[in-house]
Amino acid sequence: MRTKYKRILLKLSGESLMGKQGYGIDPQRVGDYARQIKEAAQGGVEIAIVIGGGNIFRGLAGAARGVDRVKGDQMGMLATVINSLALSSALESIGQPAQVFTAINMFPIGEHYSKWRAIDAMRSGKVVIIAGGTGNPFFTTDTGSALRGIEVEADVMLKGTRVDGIYTADPEKDPTATKFTEISYDEIYTRGLKVMDLTATTLCKENKLPIIVFDMDTVGNLARVLDGEPIGTLVY
Repeated sequence: MRTKYKRILLKLSGESLMGKQGYGIDPQRVGDYARQIKEAAQGGVEIAIVIGGGNIFRGLAGAARGVDRVKGDQMGMLATVINSLALSSALESIGQPAQVFTAINMFPIGEHYSKWRAIDAMRSGKVVIIAGGTGNPFFTTDTGSALRGIEVEADVMLKGTRVDGIYTADPEKDPTATKFTEISYDEIYTRGLKVMDLTATTLCKENKLPIIVFDMDTVGNLARVLDGEPIGTLVY
């Protein structure tokens, strides 16, 4: 497998794990993800993964229903741990070693996150899954993935979504929306595009971590992105 990148941070959407179920974790979708990730890892790519928790619980949505915001965000962090365990189990079931790290100490569910331990695990051939966001409320998993990508010195953040890139408007709502092949961090700000929250985008900009937004739900797309095919949108 030819690959453009040595080490990646792969951000996966919690909602995507639902598949067609509408809630929870779809074993078929998790299995599809695991097989693509294993192929990339066997091709020599070092992989760290951050998964959202929106298929189980969203802190902001909970706060809107009267849940304390800090407790709601903590519930969301636990949702990301559940998703991370599901993905690590799927990877291990097909022979790909994986290790879950957690932003807050949750031994023996996962090892307490450390940059150095995570890098050592990747170098040894394990897929590293970093759960629990940043460990703090008021930060999204997008910000968590930007932070971890910078910390583990990833070459790129690959943001796997349900759409095939960044558009001028939501393509699911606006049929006239057009896709960007590439866009600058600043243009995301000025256009008010909701690619990631501003904290995450700013972290990537200040630390020169490029982002590629692509459709992860189409099997084979991860390999295509790693090959350098321009199938998503590059943010630089």
